[in-house]
Amino acid sequence: MSDFTTDRSSATGLFEAGIAHHRAGRLDEARGFYERTLAAIPRHGDALHLLGVIAIQRQQYAQAFDLICRAIEISEQAIYFDNLGSALFGWGKLTAAAESHQQAIALDPQSFRAHNNLGNVLHRMRLPAAAAASFRAAIVLNADFAEAHSNLGNVLRELAEPEMAAEHCRKAIALNPEFGEAHNNLGNALRTRGKLVEAAECYRRAQRLMPQEAQVPLNLGIVNREMGKPDEGIAYFRQALALRPSWAEAWSNLLFSLSFAEKVTPDAYLREALTFGRIACEAVRPYTAWSIDATPGAPLRVGFVSGDLRSHPVGYFLEGVLAHVDPARVRLYAYSTRPIEDALTARIKPRFAVWRTLVGLNDEQAARAIHDDGIQVLLDLSGHTDSNRLPVFAWKPAPVQASWIGYFASTGLAAIDYVVGDEWVLPPDEAGHFVERPWRLPHGYLCFTPPEPPVEIDASRREAEAPPTFGYLGDFSKVNDRVAAVWAKILRRVPGSKLFLKAFQFGNDAEREAARARFGALGIDSERLVLEGPSPRAEYLAAYNRVDLVLSPFPYPGGTTTAEGLWMGVPVLCKRGDRFLGHLCESVVRSVGLDDWIAADEDDYVAKATGFVHDRRALAALTATLRARVLASSLTDAPRFARTLEDAFAAMWRTYESAA
Repeated sequence: MSDFTTDRSSATGLFEAGIAHHRAGRLDEARGFYERTLAAIPRHGDALHLLGVIAIQRQQYAQAFDLICRAIEISEQAIYFDNLGSALFGWGKLTAAAESHQQAIALDPQSFRAHNNLGNVLHRMRLPAAAAASFRAAIVLNADFAEAHSNLGNVLRELAEPEMAAEHCRKAIALNPEFGEAHNNLGNALRTRGKLVEAAECYRRAQRLMPQEAQVPLNLGIVNREMGKPDEGIAYFRQALALRPSWAEAWSNLLFSLSFAEKVTPDAYLREALTFGRIACEAVRPYTAWSIDATPGAPLRVGFVSGDLRSHPVGYFLEGVLAHVDPARVRLYAYSTRPIEDALTARIKPRFAVWRTLVGLNDEQAARAIHDDGIQVLLDLSGHTDSNRLPVFAWKPAPVQASWIGYFASTGLAAIDYVVGDEWVLPPDEAGHFVERPWRLPHGYLCFTPPEPPVEIDASRREAEAPPTFGYLGDFSKVNDRVAAVWAKILRRVPGSKLFLKAFQFGNDAEREAARARFGALGIDSERLVLEGPSPRAEYLAAYNRVDLVLSPFPYPGGTTTAEGLWMGVPVLCKRGDRFLGHLCESVVRSVGLDDWIAADEDDYVAKATGFVHDRRALAALTATLRARVLASSLTDAPRFARTLEDAFAAMWRTYESAA
């Protein structure tokens, strides 16, 4: 009996020594004492549990899972289940992680940390409303829990409550000024509200506090890009990749920025994209066999993968077409990559035979779901834009894969067979810009859905004696220094003219003042600028009534904004590009027969802009008929475009079958 008491007393000392080392961050020493504790008492649940915690800290999640499960076999404690959930979360097993945290809460409903951890899992599963409820529960239990306030702020931003999000982040910072994640999340909330300068400062504070956290330079890259500083953005994206070399999100942001960087050639872009493609394929096992419905006359199974099946340019170019796709020829499947849905989502959902969400699924699970649906032709509608799931395509879940609508450069993935475009965006001499093979649709590769109800065109303000107003109603980050200089030259050559700029960046004073200073340095007085922030779509479209001629930027021109401007009766001037992206505006204006609105170079751009507004009578005659011209063009001919798309899918499939 005395020997047993001695052994237990000794084990207690060993265990307490392990805890002291653990708290001091000396993990090797702590692990040694926990192992010696177990040598004395093999069924010491706390020692097993804390060995599991050390494994979590070292990102050894499978080992952590095994150790904590052994602890639970000895004693079912709430904290054990909570940390088991953390191990599963790190391991990527989100459903099981959520169940473990829920079990912890069932055992100890007052565990504010378990509620917070459950919220983190639900957030990763792209269930923001449920995550917010868990974070709120944690705050109710502990109002001074800074981590939960920060997490709630982050998820409220996603739920379109940026002001409340900022409030919770500021509360977290007040509780813990050195909490880097709260500074980062406050930056996210401010960026959502268009307060880019303030957001950048928050990210810089976060970076000082968390120099090894890759998310922070990623966010700094995004906010710098949105402020019109693409080179700085690219540098930050490279910082993020230096910390996490295989992070797909950082790669996508880098490639998106490189696609329109002034000094990056198409060949240089492709080299970077191919590097991403190789990394994306390193840990995958691509499918080589598919279960295809071979029933004679069965419709082709076509899947769309996108996070933008909503009020978004992708949605605007899809809605009209989907209404005319023949279900006897094509059976449509939607694979949504984000939880946000709106009125446009509700309108297009019935057009799909099957609607699935990939939210909460890892890449392998998402690929399996698509493969199990027997998809024959799978289209990516995002490219390297937000909420893409390009790594899923590396698994080759469908035998034919293509990129369409959502991007304008190579994805870098050899597993994607085609890039869909037209003769204007994919000229033969630029095919080498892509790892994908070009597939050219006739009469344009976009079909614009005219807004309903129509926004009235007000021609009364286009008075011949009034000085003209040039306009650009799109993302101001596309207006690089060369574009600003060319636009300033146009304003100087047209006395009394104004430049109307409407962008989300101009929703706050700091960005408006920065734009005024930028044009002021080019000799343009601030009274010649009209700067306006974002507004609902109908109000945004009506704003074109205040413009005589739209100036499209370069090398990143407008696509959706070009179609919207033309539909509102305002002609759009663009400059000829040297790659898919640069040809985007060209494709839209050519589809309505406005070939003479494409400038050969910057000098021609200035000459055309000044010449078109000088002949006010001709300009008025064009604008008076422009909407009718758009509605009679291939740009809005949804029935014909739907047949063209069906034919393209069928031809892609025949090409695959003939090669198989």
